Order: sequence, then structure tokens, then C-alpha cells
Amino acid sequence: MTILLFGITKDIVGSSTLSVPTSSVTGRKIPKTVKELKQFLGESYPELNKLSSLAVAVNNSYAEDNEKINSYDEIALIPPVSGG
Repeated sequence: MTILLFGITKDIVGSSTLSVPTSSVTGRKIPKTVKELKQFLGESYPELNKLSSLAVAVNNSYAEDNEKINSYDEIALIPPVSGG
């Protein structure tokens, strides 16, 4: 599963993309929903937990926490945006 990163999420992870394993080689639970994905990423990158908000898009649409995700979905993390 590949995740596209933007803004501060890209800075935290250190890359514009992130691969999440789709099988459990490490014994960690594989994320099956948006909420599980956020928890998985928060454990791997604790700085993500400090963001005031973090939206997730699945296949170019904003996704709710209970939405199911699959290894073939296009997933993007969208950090809080400040503007003026």
C-alpha cells in the first residue's frame, strides 16, 4: 500500500511517499480502515499525532475513519492547511 504525503506529513516522514506492508511480516496488525491506518502511522511516526488535524483521501475522495482501505487504493495524507 503506497501513501502519498504532502506538506508537514512529508517533512515528518522524510519522503513524499510511504509504503505500508500489506502482509504482516513484523507481526503488527495490517490497517484495514482509515482509522487503523492513522493509528498505524501514529505508532510509526509519533509526530503525526501532534498535528491538529489529518485528513485522509482514498481514491481522490476524502475518507471517514470507518472507510475500508485495500492495498490497491490510492491513499493520500492531507495535513492541516494554513492560508491567508
